[in-house]
Amino acid sequence: MVHILPPKALSRGRRLLGLASLALAIATLAGCASVPPPDGAMNQALAQLQAARDAGAADYAPVDLDYAQGKFRQAQAAMASRKYEEAALLADESRADSELARAKARLGAARAQNTAKSKENSKMRVDMIDNHANDTVPIPNNVQESETVLPEPVDTTPPPAGGETLPLNNQGGQ
Repeated sequence: MVHILPPKALSRGRRLLGLASLALAIATLAGCASVPPPDGAMNQALAQLQAARDAGAADYAPVDLDYAQGKFRQAQAAMASRKYEEAALLADESRADSELARAKARLGAARAQNTAKSKENSKMRVDMIDNHANDTVPIPNNVQESETVLPEPVDTTPPPAGGETLPLNNQGGQ
C-alpha cells in the first residue's frame, strides 16, 4: 500500500528536517566555541616548568621533567589545533608533572647537601684526631679544652635575724 501525501505536507516535512539540521549544526558549533582557550592553565604549566628547571630537575628528576615538557608540547599542539579542552587537560598534567619534578629536585639537592656536610664533618673529625695524635705535650686530665669553668659565686650576705632562712621558691612573701 502506497500513501500519497499532498505536496504541502511534503514541503512542510522538508522544512522541519531543514530546521532540525540547522539547529543541530548551530548547537555543534556553539559546543565547540563554548570552551575558551586555556591561557591561564598554559601560563601556570609554563611557570611550573621553569620553576622545576630552576630547582635542578634536569639533574635530580630528569624523567619527571621530560614528562612535563612532553605534556606541555602536546598542550601547545592542541592549542594550535584549537582543541582547547584537550589543551587544558594536557596543561594541567604538565603542571602536575612539573611540580613533582620540582619537589624531587629539591629533595635531591637537600640530600646532596646533607651528604657533602657529612663528608666534611668526617674529614674534620679525622683532622682533629690527627692533630691531637701529633701533640707533644699531653693535655692534663683536669683541664677542659672546650669550656672555661668559673668558680661558684660566694654569698656574703648575712643570714636573716633569728637564724631562720626562707625557702628559695618563696621569695617576696608569696
